[in-house]
Order: sequence, then structure tokens, then C-alpha cells
Amino acid sequence: MLELYQWELSHYSEKVRLILDYKGLDYRKIEVTPGVGQLDLFRLTGQKQVPVLKDGSKYIVDSTEIAKYLDLEYPERPLIPQDSHKRGLTLLMEEWADESIGVKGRKALFSAISQDQSFRQSLLPNSTPDIFKTLVAGVPSDVLTVLGFGVGYSPEVIKSAIADLKQDLEALTLILAESPYLTGDEPTLADLTVASLSIVLKFPQIAYLDLPASLLGKGVPGLADNPDYELFFSWRDRLYAQFRKPLINLPTTGSAPTAIQID
Repeated sequence: MLELYQWELSHYSEKVRLILDYKGLDYRKIEVTPGVGQLDLFRLTGQKQVPVLKDGSKYIVDSTEIAKYLDLEYPERPLIPQDSHKRGLTLLMEEWADESIGVKGRKALFSAISQDQSFRQSLLPNSTPDIFKTLVAGVPSDVLTVLGFGVGYSPEVIKSAIADLKQDLEALTLILAESPYLTGDEPTLADLTVASLSIVLKFPQIAYLDLPASLLGKGVPGLADNPDYELFFSWRDRLYAQFRKPLINLPTTGSAPTAIQID
């Protein structure tokens, strides 16, 4: 069985999970503990970032490379069209989404976590011990602001990211008003990338992630609750309903992440 080294709340890991479900491939999630788990991952792959897909003795790093690998090794239900124009458009839009929605989405989510104590606590996975949830919820907002400066997430950077995301969502909404999918009449890697990376902007109503039920349908204020983007998020949720397996329907080996194991 395929193994996905991941973080449950990583939207790049979610991108790979959606791709795997779209292709109908069974896989086992292996949760990488930040810090020590990343060192173990480095021993296996030579780098510390998730997602990483293991197929037999092969380790494939990076969500884009994983998508290309799966299309080669498991060609049923292809991600990347053969038509040259659609292929180019798909690859271009996938790269744009990775660098725009992917990067800026993390900044927008950090802003929401910083401002809302209850949202910060609820965002932790269900498996998180209560004592740790209480500790995280108690961190003052000004402390998180200082931490944000430390990783380059100043208030100005976050404000700019949210403004850019609003423009991105407006553009996507306009495209989808005229087309069932972003590059034509069939879903491609572009659609799966945009849909999965947007999960941190607004969580679907169905439990695809190990999150409390209180977060279903919630997200970043000003984005998740903006009626101008309702068409986009409705499209995203329909795509998820069609291709993504909810947690309750996953096999036992895939229903919850396990700790990273070294062979």
C-alpha cells in the first residue's frame, strides 16, 4: 500500500490526499511529528518537509512531483491532459495555485488563529490532549504577533496576503461561472490543486480532516463568509463530494494518521 508522510493540517498534504482519492488509490497516512519526526524523515529522504509519498522502496518528495509520478505509474483517471494547450494551462495554473493560494493561505490562517482564541483551540486535531489544547488557547494574541514577525508574518504581510487572496478568489469565481472546471469540461490537476489548497480558507461541511465538528464550514473571516466567493466554495465542495473520501468512510488503516516509523 502507498504511504503518505504528512501533517493532517497541511494543505499541501491535503492536495496529495485529494489526488490519491481522485485516482482511487488506497494509502496509509503517517503523521510526521514536527521536529523529531522531521529528522527521521530527513534520514529517509534527505529533506524534512511533507508531503512525501512512499511507493515500495521509492520516496517521492513535493506535491507536484508526487502528482506527476502518480500520473506515470497509475495512469487511470489522469491528472494532466495530453492536449498541449490544456496541458500547459493545467501545469501553469497548478504552479500558480501552489505559490499563491498555498503560500498566502497559510498567512491568512495564521491571522485567523492569532485573533480568535476559540478558533485557535478548535483548529487542533481531535486527538490532541485537552491539556495541550488549553495551553495553546491561552497563548496571548500579542505573543503570536511577535512569533509572526519571527517567521515573516508581520501584520502588513498578512494584510497584503488577504488582499491578494480576495483577488484570486474573485478571478476563480469568474472562471467557474462560465465553466464546470478551471481548464475545461473535465477536472485536472489544476482543479484538485486549487480545491485542496483552499481548504485552509474555508473548511468543508463534511469531515475530511481530523478536526472538531465546530469547524465544519468555518474559515478565515472576510474570505470564508464573503458571499462574493460563494460560487467558488460551492464548486470546491461539490468537487470534494464527488472525489474525496470522508474520514468516516476510510478504511481503518487510513482513518487516522499513525506515528512515523523508520524501516
